[in-house]
Amino acid sequence: TGIVIQSSCNDAPFRSRWVGGSYIIKICICMSQFVRKCDEALATPLSHAAFTSSSVYSGGYGAGYAKLNRRGGAGGWSPVDADRYQWLQVDLGTRKQVTSIATQGRYSSSDWTTQYRLLYSDTGRNWRPYLQDGNIWAFSGNSNSESVVRHDLQHAVIARYVRIIPLEWSQEGRIGLRVEIYGCSYWSDVISFDGQGVISYRFKMKKMKILKDVISLKFRTTASDGVLIHGEGQQGDYISLELKRSKLLLMINLGSNQYGSILGHTSVTSGSLLDDDHWHAVIIERYRRNVNFTLDRHTQHFRTNGEFDHLDLDYEISFGGMPVSAKPSSGGRENFVGCMEGITYNGDNITNLVKRKKVDTSSFRNLTFSCSETQSFPVFFNATSFLHLPGLQDSDTLSVSLSFRTWNPSGLLLYTALADGVVEVGLTEGKVTVYINVTQKKNTRIDISSGSGLNDGQWHSVYLHALENYAMLTIDGDEASTVRTVIPIQIRTGGQYYFGGTYRDGLLQSLRSFQGCMQLIHVDDQLADLPAVEKGNTGTFENVSLDMCAIIDRCVPNHCEHGGRCSQTWDTFSCSCNGTGYTGSTCHTSVYEQSCEEYKHLGKTSGTYWIDPDGSGPVSPFKVNCNMTEDMVWTTVRNNLSPQTPVSGSDLEGKAVLKLNYNMSTEQVTAITSSAQYCEQHVAYACRMSRLLNTPEGSPFTWWVGRANERHHYWGGSGPGIQKCACGIERNCTDPKYYCNCDADQTREDSGLLVYKDHLPVTQVVVGDTGRSGSEAKLTVGPLRCQGDGNYWNAASFNTPASYLHFPTFQGDTSADISFYFKTSSSYGVFLENLGNADFIRLELKAAAVVSFSFDVGNGLVELTVRSSTPLNDDQWHRVVAERNVKEAVLQLDGQYKEVRPAPPQGHTRLELYSQLYVGASGGQRGFLGCIRALKMNGVTLDLEERATVTPGVKPGCSGHCTSYGQHCRNGGKCMEKYNGYSCDCTLTAYDGPFCTEDVGGFFESGTLVRYDFLPEGGLPAMANVKSLSPLLPMEGNLTQEELVFSFSTSNAPSILVYISSRTQDYLAVVLRHNGTLQIRYRLGGLREPYTIDLDHRNMANGQPHHVNISRQERNIRLQLDHYPAVSYTLPDGSDTQFNLVKTIFLGKVFETGQIDPVLIEKYNTPGFVGCLSRVQFNNVAPLKAALRSGIVAPVTTHGILVESNCGASPLTISPMAAANDPWHLDSAGAVFPFNEERVSRDGIDRNSAIIGGIIAVVIFTILCTLVFLVRHMFRHKGSYHTNEAKGAESADCADAAIIVNDPAFTETIDESKKEWFI
Repeated sequence: TGIVIQSSCNDAPFRSRWVGGSYIIKICICMSQFVRKCDEALATPLSHAAFTSSSVYSGGYGAGYAKLNRRGGAGGWSPVDADRYQWLQVDLGTRKQVTSIATQGRYSSSDWTTQYRLLYSDTGRNWRPYLQDGNIWAFSGNSNSESVVRHDLQHAVIARYVRIIPLEWSQEGRIGLRVEIYGCSYWSDVISFDGQGVISYRFKMKKMKILKDVISLKFRTTASDGVLIHGEGQQGDYISLELKRSKLLLMINLGSNQYGSILGHTSVTSGSLLDDDHWHAVIIERYRRNVNFTLDRHTQHFRTNGEFDHLDLDYEISFGGMPVSAKPSSGGRENFVGCMEGITYNGDNITNLVKRKKVDTSSFRNLTFSCSETQSFPVFFNATSFLHLPGLQDSDTLSVSLSFRTWNPSGLLLYTALADGVVEVGLTEGKVTVYINVTQKKNTRIDISSGSGLNDGQWHSVYLHALENYAMLTIDGDEASTVRTVIPIQIRTGGQYYFGGTYRDGLLQSLRSFQGCMQLIHVDDQLADLPAVEKGNTGTFENVSLDMCAIIDRCVPNHCEHGGRCSQTWDTFSCSCNGTGYTGSTCHTSVYEQSCEEYKHLGKTSGTYWIDPDGSGPVSPFKVNCNMTEDMVWTTVRNNLSPQTPVSGSDLEGKAVLKLNYNMSTEQVTAITSSAQYCEQHVAYACRMSRLLNTPEGSPFTWWVGRANERHHYWGGSGPGIQKCACGIERNCTDPKYYCNCDADQTREDSGLLVYKDHLPVTQVVVGDTGRSGSEAKLTVGPLRCQGDGNYWNAASFNTPASYLHFPTFQGDTSADISFYFKTSSSYGVFLENLGNADFIRLELKAAAVVSFSFDVGNGLVELTVRSSTPLNDDQWHRVVAERNVKEAVLQLDGQYKEVRPAPPQGHTRLELYSQLYVGASGGQRGFLGCIRALKMNGVTLDLEERATVTPGVKPGCSGHCTSYGQHCRNGGKCMEKYNGYSCDCTLTAYDGPFCTEDVGGFFESGTLVRYDFLPEGGLPAMANVKSLSPLLPMEGNLTQEELVFSFSTSNAPSILVYISSRTQDYLAVVLRHNGTLQIRYRLGGLREPYTIDLDHRNMANGQPHHVNISRQERNIRLQLDHYPAVSYTLPDGSDTQFNLVKTIFLGKVFETGQIDPVLIEKYNTPGFVGCLSRVQFNNVAPLKAALRSGIVAPVTTHGILVESNCGASPLTISPMAAANDPWHLDSAGAVFPFNEERVSRDGIDRNSAIIGGIIAVVIFTILCTLVFLVRHMFRHKGSYHTNEAKGAESADCADAAIIVNDPAFTETIDESKKEWFI
């Protein structure tokens, strides 16, 4: 959908923007622009008298000779002194629109101006500096006497008087200047408001129902509060624009209902320091709920609250205050005092109607069409300024008052020396402090203070009155702020008063200098004659600007994004990002990953995470559940509807409406579904005499509402446009005459999955057939589940150096971020580039280990480079993140190499680009060879794959993800390439999960066994219910090397843990003896008895998890238990080295025919192993996993009861990631996000359940350790032995506890000569 709003001629001729689901298109139609250009020479036609200056070097150097290209007199203007207090002023006669300025040096001389400032004014008083990019702009001037340097103003100004202040000049000569000012005439009716008069514009009809509004005006005032516009209706609608603490507050309400479920009030604030007595332009454009609110060229786009589109106003709309007909509740607001011009309301020129007396102005006492000149004379101080004024000398009363405004919390306001002491008045941490020190008989110091937060940019008054034995300080004329104190001293004034700084001993004392503005300075109860000071008739000053207040609010417009809080000093601003979910100097960069998919490939496991799909875009982060147990990652968003919710109640139409809440906005849900490859949502309707879709021909009784607020008449299992349920699609409904089970009017259920993701999620279900007697219905709407992230894997391959993709121009005016992954085997190439007339932005690989980020916004080339410690052309994925804003530029590589470059304190800040964005080769640059993936610019992912499908030399997608991500596949898992990513194949491991890190184990009851048979070489055994066998199934064979790995825990002994048999008498067995110690038995032939390894000094049947790793290479056996170092053993020389014809693996018990070692059967096989086995793997065979996973086809059988459990697994030994390297852990930044919720845990997962589980684990752990201690005490062997216990053993309750609580990286030192392993 789209809307068109006609705008004023002062705006750009065409502009479009996406707002709230609609394009707001602004079209300016102004016929005068087609008639003539605003580019007339305004200064040349003027008389000499229109030019004035601060001083003249001599007669021929007068200001009247300063016309461009003229040679009269001495060929231009030059002042007496070459300093920054000189100025050249031009009176244009009437107010003009000024668009450009051009300068020359003095003709045929060495005098010219190299840099200057531009001031302008309507009255020749209260000057305003020209601002650009948030700073008082310094224009570059001339480098010789003849060339003309012209500057087109970034924004036109309206003024009668123009003043040029030279800042730098020729080093060979002095200040010299000729000037031309370009623009055109300006005319507008002006109305003066005295605080009493209000313009009431009556509507032609009593009530107006307005769909579209365009309101514009300009205002000028010295008051900080006052109503500019107000209109309201009897139904509660209103529109109001007012000044509040020198800011504009726009309030709109298009309607609320009496129940409070629809709240239409919307308020937006704009601007700051608007009581500066300068003109400010306001435009309000509204179409339905979409609003553009523009103040002085800065536009805010917003959408009103509520659900209504029309503004219902009664009778009238007023300008300058509240109308007489306003509701009493609207009272208490001050009327406007100041001037307005160019007031228009929906095409009507209100100021013109007032002048023609077509509008009610009866409330005005004296209606005037001119703007009175201000009486204030402000003084502008910087860090090296002071103003010196004389006062009464040797007076017994000190009386000083002034008004000030500043952003700095500290600074000196006043200093005066007494006959015997000093008085200082200053700001300290935002409050006014007075320090009086008199040294008459003894040092006497008095400190008094008042006020708080006075560095807020508002005007504040200070009045200090001191005389013998008494002092009084008052702030803002508020009696409540007055501080009175008794002082045991006498006052004798010195007669010299310094404001803003002090000048002592010939030096300016700038340590506590004031930065800001002062006005209404009174000394000895007399208003200081500042115009006389300017003329040099009284007082002195240093580096101040008189009759001007150039204070700048650096927080307006607010460059802190995503709700960051802006604070400022005189020179700069800073952003506090705490609690926003974003970071950086302007809170631009999200601290969260964009999807569950991205968390997975950072090695995270299933849990609840915060995600931010559009990164730096407008959609705020939100919480989802990430299920990473399957190959595909599922993102789950739950709603508030309980399963089997009974449907009851109805509206006037007999419908029951059930609304679903997902605790997130529509934009947040859309961000998930739009990037997902597949989404689903389960719905179920259980019915008893409650029809669903009223098939086959009737109008549906029930429908659901989806994402776009549209009705849908299909149910789960069906698709859009098909009025059927799942049984209707599958043709298995209970009654074949209907397409839904419930439509047969019986007790049934219709359920299925909704999978058309553009319709999801379900936001509302309307049920219409529950009003009949006996009718019942229960509704279930499951969570929204989506899998895949098309943005994360969106990639393109660039196959030739000339290959490139092109996209629309990148819009990154004041804030831009770019992020992507790349991999290449080349050592150079341009990643992307976008050009303007002079501005540009470029990212490139400059060398095998160097990435460069360069740009120019008008201040000259800026280039950031980062160097990797390893080559980047290694054909592995590397991530680049670049950001530029008004504060700084940042380039980061692979999350660790980083360069930050602060922006210059003054200069251009807007990046103006015009060409297309090129990804790859551009303009003869060295093209990029390789792959680029997940290219995101200002939160928007560029669809590389779609563009690559139609571009020669570029292919969609990119292979080779395993080279970068293969290390995530653990425990022998194999990385498998996919078109849009990779997966870990855990088939040949004893583990499961997306990264082969999840233990697979089981609990064995008495008599339970697992048998895994190796396939005979001659053929396959008979296997029931097996459709196909894997070609990877192991065959019988002869082994000279093998590895057996498993974990176990038990409290029962004796038992057989693992037994591996053969078709000969060879076998390998791991058993627990009667005393709980471990024995490994090898029989490979050649020996009369099996070779045994006895671990006699540790009871392993202690209920704790233990890990065993046995590997053999011919005669060498390597044994490792738990976290202890491995110990080597050697088979006797008489033993064979070949394990012949391996046949079967038994777990828990042996049930075998043929020759079996009788010792095993008699001593260990009865009653069988009771406990947990986990991670069992023999070479590439995982028998326990094969028994527990129904999807694995393998020759495995189970006897008895086997329950899946990982109770035999050892604790994880992977060290946690440090907080400094964990970007989704907000504690590292001191932030709490989101709003008033629990703190985010170290890995972004909700840890409430983990805390409870940890407490339970500690209790169980303590009990087990106590039991182990008792068992060990009962079975303790006599004698002594030596061992190097784990670190921490001295403080642990038992030796096993020492292993478990020990640092996983710990390595025990054991004497290499030992042949036995002491545990």
